[in-house]
Parts: sequence; structure tokens; C-alpha cells
Amino acid sequence: MAEQCQFLKVYNTGNGSVSYCELAAFNQPVNPDFLEKIGCTAERRKECSGGNGLNINNPGPTAAPASPPPVTPVVSFNPPPQLARTMVGVAESKAAVTMPSLLWLAILAGAYIALGAIMFTIITNDLASFIGDGLTRMIGGIAFSLGLILVVLGGAELFTGNNLIFTGYLEKKVTGKQLLGNWFWVYLFNFVGSLVVVFLFYYSGIWKANGGAIGVRAVNIAAAKASLPWAEALFRGVLCNWLVCLAVWLANAGRDVVSKIAAIMIPIAAFVAAGFEHSVANMYFIPLGLALKSHPSLQALLDPALLAGLNLKGFLLGNLVPVTIGNLIGGALFVAAVYWRAYLAPQKKMAMNGRN
Repeated sequence: MAEQCQFLKVYNTGNGSVSYCELAAFNQPVNPDFLEKIGCTAERRKECSGGNGLNINNPGPTAAPASPPPVTPVVSFNPPPQLARTMVGVAESKAAVTMPSLLWLAILAGAYIALGAIMFTIITNDLASFIGDGLTRMIGGIAFSLGLILVVLGGAELFTGNNLIFTGYLEKKVTGKQLLGNWFWVYLFNFVGSLVVVFLFYYSGIWKANGGAIGVRAVNIAAAKASLPWAEALFRGVLCNWLVCLAVWLANAGRDVVSKIAAIMIPIAAFVAAGFEHSVANMYFIPLGLALKSHPSLQALLDPALLAGLNLKGFLLGNLVPVTIGNLIGGALFVAAVYWRAYLAPQKKMAMNGRN
């Protein structure tokens, strides 16, 4: 067959021979007379797959092109109503995590947030002198977002993010005992994870870099936090976890890694740039400042007037208590409860009316 028509190729397969014309493989002008001359007749071309469609230099009537199949739009994120239902499922999953997995994942989350805090401190230790305060805050916030990116994508249990379990409680998928038990143990072991990183960073000596400027920056951050008025710490905590829980909420809307990172990074950069207060981050920031403030190598670099409130009482009662209360309000009420009321409560009411 190939000897009679050089354009007709025959291949043997496991299911028999297959014939088709390879007209495009030859750099020659092709027309019906040429094909007849070489023996590649219309009858023979019919043996080729798709041979009936060869109208070379002899166009005839062509059929109307087939209508393209309908295009299904690609949705790259979970829309808000669906996202609210997704977050109820997330709440159920988190409430079902048992010991000791919960403790290890809580330790990891505290450590991850502390690693983000280290990035923030190192990057901003002298940046304002080059680019000013505003840009320094923004870049520092982007650096700090490392912590929540590791928590969400790596998988860990963070107290502030777990305030969203309240959505599952309102939907009656999570019990009050599960909710409070998760919050208590995760909060406690977030503290453990944060202190582990304080210990490691202190003895790493990295804070001595840049002539001790990183250490000075760490102490000044801690002193400013521990000296906040109680009410200011509370309201900064509310605003902080409103944004943190929005970051977690929006990350669950994304369906790919890049969109999840962007959803986390923007709200976290906003809360850091604004100077809001995060309880788990402060479990690292203030203990590190307490550890460094008396180090001999930093004494000549620190302003004693700024250190007056940097003590254990200022840390626990002046900062951690009001910030934690504020974080609970911002996350559980301003995000979890509001979205539940907006998207899930009406559906529940409609379902109940339908049964009546």
C-alpha cells in the first residue's frame, strides 16, 4: 500500500493495522491531479482516518462547524455562603483533634508565630532609617505573616485562629465542652511553643547582630507592649484578631497555595502595620524582652526610662489578659458569629420553616 501511495502510511498496532495519510509530511504542492498520478486516489484516501476531509486545492461545500461545547466557568475560590459552611466543617475537625496530637500541633503553632516575630524583629531593626516608618511597618507585617502561613499551610493549632470554632458551636456541630477544651489547651501549649523559640533564639546569639541593634529592637518592642494602658491593649486585641480570623477565613476560600498565601499575607500585614496586639505573638515578644533587658551587652544601648513597665506583671496582667480577651471578641464575635448570622442562621430558619 505504501508503494502505491507514498502519502498513505500503514502502522501495525496491537488491535490491527491503522492507515492514514501524512500529507503534511511532504514538502510538495499537492492537488487532486498529483494525488491521482501517484495512486493516492479518493477511494484509497477513504481508508485514512479523516481522509474524507481532504479537499486539497479543490474546495467543496463545507459543513457548518460544530457548536463548541459549553464552557464551564472555573471557580478558583469558595464563595462566601459556601465558605461559611466549609468553616463549620473545619470547626468540627478541629474540635475532634485529640491528645496528644492537639498539644503537639499547638506547640508548633506557638513556635511558628514566634518565627514570624523573629523575622519581623530582624527585618525592621534598622529599616525605618532607610525607608521611613510607614513602609517599615508594611514590610514588617509581610515578614510577620510567615507565622500564620506556616500554621495554615503546614497544619497547626493556633488559639487566635481557633476562635473560629465558635461558628461550629453556633451551628450546634461543636459542643461547649469541645470549644472551651480546645481553646484552653491550645492557648496553653501555644505559650509553650513560643517559650521554646524564646529559649532557642536567646542562646543562638543572633540578637547580637548589627551591633546589638536586633536585641535592642526586641527589648523596645516588648517594653512598648507591656506598657500599654489596659483598655488600649484590649481594643488592639479586638482589631488584631478580627483581621487574623479574616485571614484564616479567606485562606479557606482559596483553592491553591498562592491564593491562600495572599489571603493570609494582606490582613496580617495590615494588623502588624497598624500596631494591633496578638496574644500568641506577645507570648514570644515580651518574654524575649524580659530575657534580654538585663543582658550586659545591651545595657549601654537601652533607655532605662522605657523599661519601667517591662516586668512580669506588665506582661501577664497589663498585656496578655486584655489582649486575649480582645482577641476572643474580635475572632469569635466579629468574624465567626457575624458570618454565621449572615449566611447560616437564615438557612437554618428556612429549613425549620419547611418542616413546619
